[in-house]
This record gives sequence, C-alpha cells and structure tokens, in this order.
Amino acid sequence: MSTRSRLPPLHNTQGANKMNPISELALVWLLLLCSVLAASFGELEFDHCERVVKKWADASSSSSREEHHNKDKRSLQDLLFFLHVPRTGGRTYFNCFLRKLYDNAEECPRSYDKLRFDPRKEKCKLLATHDDYSLMEMLPRDKTSVMTIIRDPVARVLSTYEFSVEVAARFLVHPNLTSAAMMAGRIRKNNVISTLDIWPWKYLVPWMREDLFARRDARKVKGVVIIEDNNPYDMEEMLMPLHEYLDTPTAHDIIHNGATFQIAGLTNNSHLAEAHEVRHCVQKHKNLGEPVLQVAKRRLDSMLYVGLTEEHRESASLFAHVVGSQVLSQVVASNLTAKNKTTKSEESDTVSESGGSDESKIQNGTSEVASNKIEGKSGNMTVKTLMEVYEGCITHLWKSQGTRRVNSLKRISPANFTKETRTRVSREVIEQIKSLNNLDVELYKYAKEIFVKEHELVSKKKMVSTSKRSIADLQNVFGEMDDEKLWKFVSVALMLLLLFLLFLFVNFRRRRTSKVKI
Repeated sequence: MSTRSRLPPLHNTQGANKMNPISELALVWLLLLCSVLAASFGELEFDHCERVVKKWADASSSSSREEHHNKDKRSLQDLLFFLHVPRTGGRTYFNCFLRKLYDNAEECPRSYDKLRFDPRKEKCKLLATHDDYSLMEMLPRDKTSVMTIIRDPVARVLSTYEFSVEVAARFLVHPNLTSAAMMAGRIRKNNVISTLDIWPWKYLVPWMREDLFARRDARKVKGVVIIEDNNPYDMEEMLMPLHEYLDTPTAHDIIHNGATFQIAGLTNNSHLAEAHEVRHCVQKHKNLGEPVLQVAKRRLDSMLYVGLTEEHRESASLFAHVVGSQVLSQVVASNLTAKNKTTKSEESDTVSESGGSDESKIQNGTSEVASNKIEGKSGNMTVKTLMEVYEGCITHLWKSQGTRRVNSLKRISPANFTKETRTRVSREVIEQIKSLNNLDVELYKYAKEIFVKEHELVSKKKMVSTSKRSIADLQNVFGEMDDEKLWKFVSVALMLLLLFLLFLFVNFRRRRTSKVKI
C-alpha cells in the first residue's frame, strides 16, 4: 500500500476540527453572559463594600465629634492609653519614660491581645499595648487620653521584616521545627509572656520561623552552599527575600497600611465585629481607603501626644513637656493629699494611742513607706531631670537590644541588618512599599504637620513661662517695698542713669574739642 493511501482524506480532518455554527454562537453568548455577570457581580460587590465602609466611617466620625466635645485633648485624663504601633520605638518610651513616671501599681494588667480586666472598674492609670483604637470602646472615653508614635512607612515595614526574622532566628538553636514549637508551648504553660503572645508577632514570627527552618533543611540537602550576594534583603538561600515577603497574604493583611488600620481600629486584632469586612473592602478597593484615612487623621487630632520616630530627640522633649509635666503635676498633687491623710491619721492615732494596738502602728508605717516609694519614683522629678533619666536609660536599652540582635542574626549569617545594609534595598522595592502603604504615607505626612504645630505651641509656652519666672523674680526682689519706697528707688535709678548719660555726653564733647585744637 502506498504512503498516500494511508493518510486520511484532507476534507475529513477539516470537517472534524470545524465547529458547528450554532455551537460557536452559543459559546460566544456564554462568554458574553459570563462577562456581564462578572461585571455585575463586581459592581454589586463594590457597592456593598462602599456602603459597609461608609457606615463604619459615619459611626466613627460621630463618636470622634462627641469625644472632642466632651474633653480637652491637651489635658491628661485619669487613664493614659499608649496605642503602640509596632516598630515605632514605643518600647523605648515605655521603659525609659512611662515606667519612670508611673508606679508599677498604676499600670493596668497587661492585655496583649484581649483585655483581662474591666478598665471601668480597675483604678489603673497607664495602659500600654499593641491593641488598636477599637479598645476605646471598652474604656471610659471621657476619662482617657491617647498617645501614639508614627514612623515613616518604608522604615516601619523594613523594621517589621527585620524584627520578624530576628525573633524567628532565635529558634534555630533547636534541631527542628517540632522541637522549637514544643519549647514555645512550654513557655506558655509556665505563664511567661513571650513575643509569640503579642500581636502582630504571634502571626509574623511563627510564619517566618517555619520559613527559616525550611530553608535551613534545604541547605542541608544541598550540602555546601556558597552565598555570593551581600544583600540580606535578597538572600533566598537563608531567608525569605523582602520582595517576596511584601506580596504575601499575611503582609497584606497585617503589615501594609498597618498604622492607619491600627489607629482606625481595623486590624485583625480589632474588638469591632465589622473590622474584618471593612479592612478587606479597603484592601480590595483602594479608592475606599480615603474614609478610613480621614477617621485615622481625626483620631490623631484628638490625641494628647503624637510623636515621630524619625524626630527622636524633639519627640522626646515634646513628650516630656506635654505628657511628663502633667503626670509629674498629678504625682505632686497626690503626694500632698497623701501627706494630709497621713497627718490626720497620725493625729487620730495620738488621741487613741493608749487604747490602740501595735497593728495600727504597723499599718500606718506601711502606708508611709508606700508614700515614700511613690515620691522616690517621680515625686522629686522635673521635666529636666526626666529628660536626663531618659537619656541614660535609652543608652543602656539600645545597647542591650543591639547585642541581642547580633546574637540572633549569627544563626543566619551572612544575613545581617544594619543602617548600611538598608541602602541595598532597590528603588523598585522602596516604591513597591510606598504603593502598598499609600494610606500610611498620607497619615505620616499628617502626623508631621501635627508634630510641627505642637512643637511650636510648646516652644511658645516655654517662652511665656520663662518671662513669667523673670517677672516673678523681680516681684520677689521688690515685693517687700511699699509704693513710696518703690517710687523713691525708681527716681534714684533714673537720676543715676541721666547723670551717666550726661557724663558720656560731656566726655564726648571734650574729645572733639581737643581734636580740633590739634
């Protein structure tokens, strides 16, 4: 048989591949219908999201207006809520400012993720937590002042990435991931609070820990791995590259626009039932972010203090004058009250001393010791000494943090994070971070405006205060003089001034005359 006879007829092949005209038309209509349905569904979904976001924003705005109306934002209220945005330097403020101002007994029980106390009943004065603004729903709004610190979004995201890696790397001392997880579980059973208990690290660190162990196992399989790249943000043999990290669902949900969502009260740790839906609507439809941004801006406006991580020295000084001075004033007032109570109790003890027991004396002594302890904590402080204490504290704290970071990152060497290595992050990645954190970029600009205004206001107050002190000093000098003596003093002073001016004039004329004669 010839080769030609074995081949199928050409017209048969064409007929087999040719689609029936009716089928073609049906397919076209089906595709059109799917497109229309998809577009309609998209519009419906957008409309739904728009309503959800607007409803939340309207409710938040009305509560903000009520809050503005009910209290003076510049006055420190009974409770100070430090809304700690992660990686903004808040730990430094907490350890080196707030713990120097507030006694341990004045700190609210640590909440970390969920409140474990009723703040309306608890008589605490300081609540420092990573909780978002939704916590205000559980606090007495009219008796609560809020403070926070804002950081440049690019620096905050880079720092979040670095810290996630640093903490996760500590677990590499274990032979495998199972052993590391078991150790973390034992820590929890012993009621020891670790980074893994605190939002957002309870999500970010285990995720990064799993990635580090997987990459270490892969290196063991390969044997010797030579790493030539000196960019720790793109060292995939050792850790998840930054560009990959930025585009993960976890980063989108927790990290990007994190400051805006935290101040708006819309994180995945929120106490609001609608937070999840609002957040995801904004993440899906970028143009719905504006109402959320406006709510966050208004909340910054209502805060007692807004610091900037990049303006470290100026922010610390502003905090000392705005917050620190008021806390110190409250301590002085409470100490005076305590002294008055102690004096009254001593008087009553003296009256009933013959019939009193030793127990009453012991109790009285205990209260006296407690009072002295409070005075020792911050009673003798001024704004100036508070700043001196702060400067000494941060030196020690930063040194210990630096040592811990070096020890952690040794386990993933040559990867290391420093100010110098940040310059190796590409321009494309920086722009990617800015785009993904568009709301935070605008919020940071607004925070800078608030900071400049507050800084100018405090500077003016300091000038007025200095002038008042000068006037007070003069009044102290002349205060003991009566009107007649004061007028005599002023008259004599003016007479002496006129005589001095006359002497200068005569002396000047004599010099001119002598020059003419020569």
